Amino acid sequence: MKLLRWSGYGFLSLVVLLIALVFGARFADGPVGIIAGGAFTSGQPVVGDEPDWQFVRATDTVELQLIEPERSRTTWIVEHDGRIFIPCGYMTTTWGKLWKKWPIEAERDGRAILRVDGKLYQRQLARITIGPVLEPVVEKLSEKYAVGATVAAVHNDSPWIFELLPATL
Repeated sequence: MKLLRWSGYGFLSLVVLLIALVFGARFADGPVGIIAGGAFTSGQPVVGDEPDWQFVRATDTVELQLIEPERSRTTWIVEHDGRIFIPCGYMTTTWGKLWKKWPIEAERDGRAILRVDGKLYQRQLARITIGPVLEPVVEKLSEKYAVGATVAAVHNDSPWIFELLPATL
């Protein structure tokens, strides 16, 4: 009986710790692993000409902060033909509907900041669902991350793909 009581306390402690981590991450300088974080407070803003985005081909994850609401997350990135794209999976799953709010928020207000290697890039997110760029982007997504993404899946809303355009802030 005592073991069950201690197990219950252990479980309750774990739940409280997890809630504290999720809540506390909202005030952090960026995401904490897969947990959404707060606004970026560090990083070097990049201004001027559009960079050569080929360098993100060797980057597994980046950090993305929406301007409204001001939260950040860790995400994948794909480069194609000098353009960059962020995928968001699980959009049609129950888990995704509970967990993934940022894509819906990004459709409403696509203003964002991308943080890569400590550098901050002002961006405008635009969801793509059709067009000639979709097929090569989905292919590169599948190759880079070993996922079975298809254009048909994008047409069925899983995954969502956003292009990160130069900011119009």
